[in-house]
Amino acid sequence: MPYFDAASSAPLHPVARQALQASLDEGWADPARLYREGRRARMLLDAAREAAAEAVGCRADELVFTTSGTRAVHAGVAGALAGRRRVGRHLIVSSVEHSSVLHAAEVHETDGGTVTQVVVGRTGSVTPQAYAAALRPDTALACLQSANHEVGTVQPVAEVADVCREAGVPLLVDAAQSLGWGPVAGDWSLLTASAHKWGGPSGVGLLVVRKGVRFAPQGPADERESGRAAGFENIPAIVAAVASLRAVQAEAAEEAVRLRELTDRIRARVPEVVGDVEVVGDPVRRLPGIVTFSCLYVDGETLLHELDRSGFSVSSGSSCTSSTLTPSHVLKAMGVLSEGNVRVSLPFGAPAEDVERFLQVLPGAVAGVREKLGAPAPETAVRGDSLVVDALGKLCPLPVIELAKVIGDVPVGGTVRVLADDEAARLDIPAWCAMRGQEYVGEEPADQGSAYVVRRLA
Repeated sequence: MPYFDAASSAPLHPVARQALQASLDEGWADPARLYREGRRARMLLDAAREAAAEAVGCRADELVFTTSGTRAVHAGVAGALAGRRRVGRHLIVSSVEHSSVLHAAEVHETDGGTVTQVVVGRTGSVTPQAYAAALRPDTALACLQSANHEVGTVQPVAEVADVCREAGVPLLVDAAQSLGWGPVAGDWSLLTASAHKWGGPSGVGLLVVRKGVRFAPQGPADERESGRAAGFENIPAIVAAVASLRAVQAEAAEEAVRLRELTDRIRARVPEVVGDVEVVGDPVRRLPGIVTFSCLYVDGETLLHELDRSGFSVSSGSSCTSSTLTPSHVLKAMGVLSEGNVRVSLPFGAPAEDVERFLQVLPGAVAGVREKLGAPAPETAVRGDSLVVDALGKLCPLPVIELAKVIGDVPVGGTVRVLADDEAARLDIPAWCAMRGQEYVGEEPADQGSAYVVRRLA
């Protein structure tokens, strides 16, 4: 069964499996002890740290291992903010950061700090100018992912790092999605990553704090990992994680060319074989293995189930997936369509024939879902010169489907008011207008839900 969700978690790399099995026999003891077994464990841990530092591009004494990438983010954000508390309590993040960063920002705000979210364009990218504008005299820390986890857009980390460095503000980079492809360029100050994203075992993260960065670890003091990551080190998992990181980075240049060709094929072919599709994310500055597209008039969860029945494991940032009933914060920040969203993230070694079969299966899956969802007839009424569509109580994409059915019934220049109480409509109706060349006038209050006003231009 083709697994196309490597951005969530990559399959365990063969090198990681071998290293894990080998180190289980040598790395089980306490590396803090001076007897023979402890010394063996310490040697494995030290060697793993040296190798990880080389892969990241930092000093070994700047890197600690954590229990996950999320834990690394939370420890990094909290420690950097505490270390610079005398400067101020202002934090900068982008609006498309991973939820671990945004959750850390929420905690900081709840604790009395201030947070600025830097907006992105429709490709999901920030600009260095936007970060420069967000900097303040009391800014303690800025955060920016190296590449987006949902749409693959690569961020201008080096340029943003220069802006922050000039202002004397440390930049924390979440490199979870990109580190397997190589070190993160730029003069960043802190970095986090997660092993299961590059084919290592889950439960291992990296936190790098450059020398000279003021950092105060939070929580009870612990002698392990320089006091920055409490708890007994899982040495076999750490060894396996670092072994797989070195392996994938060694293969990255060649594999990037192959996977980029496959994702370019998907980006080009999907709009040809499926109508009413928006391919999202930057077409050039993006990770090699990720391609994301949204299908009009399709429920994301239903489409994922259809593809799963056809043998394909993909994910979605749609407004209606099994994990969330609200639109993806990434797609919402980009201002693109959230309904019927599919993210294909190819693992290392993904066969080209699996991609071809996916392109053959996809049109039928989308058509089947659209047929199921297109059956309900919209309830419409004419009020003055405006057509009113009552979609209250209906989840997206049904409000958009009903809008599409009636837009041709009003004259050019006339308006349609869609009454809807699904939060996703606030994102999907403007995105539909942008795709269809219609004018989104705005949102008006209604007795129930909201009225979304669309003017027919074509």
